[in-house]
Amino acid sequence: MLRVYLAGPDVFWPNALEIAQAKEAICAAHGLAGRAPFNAGLDTSLPQAALWRRIFADNAALMREADAVIANLTPFRGASADAGTLVEIGWFWGAGKTVFGYSNDPAPFAQRTRALCRAWPDEQPGMAVEEFGLGDNLMIPGAIEASGGLFAMPEDHEARAFDDLGVFEALVKRVAGWEAGAAR
Repeated sequence: MLRVYLAGPDVFWPNALEIAQAKEAICAAHGLAGRAPFNAGLDTSLPQAALWRRIFADNAALMREADAVIANLTPFRGASADAGTLVEIGWFWGAGKTVFGYSNDPAPFAQRTRALCRAWPDEQPGMAVEEFGLGDNLMIPGAIEASGGLFAMPEDHEARAFDDLGVFEALVKRVAGWEAGAAR
């Protein structure tokens, strides 16, 4: 059974535990062992310096145990995916493990970047915007492709709510097929 680490900024949502449980259940229904880095039962009374290090250590242990990652790359607090999730993708790719990703936002990265620049102009005028028509910075789909993984966005090109799990489940089905050798 493929063990997948479920990366993404989902942990910041008020219903983070429910999202984690729903994603793990979707994975199980398709024959995957999904593990969300929710850190349930964490002693939040620890001093901040100890708390963040504990979260990091727990997540890193889950990553080492996983065969692959499925990352929520829906833009988070900006034009791009969550910074922590991107570190996790880099770790998986660097470890030679397969990277899968999805986004509930089908808009090209350049379009989101321009919208952000209109709201918060660059300090240096004339800075380039990456124009490859990709869902995020080229390094992200590049790592996914180079790892042999898959990337999914809404097939109807309509944006979904951040916590909508439809695109996630569609990707999990493809990953289950990939594991069986059908989706390669």
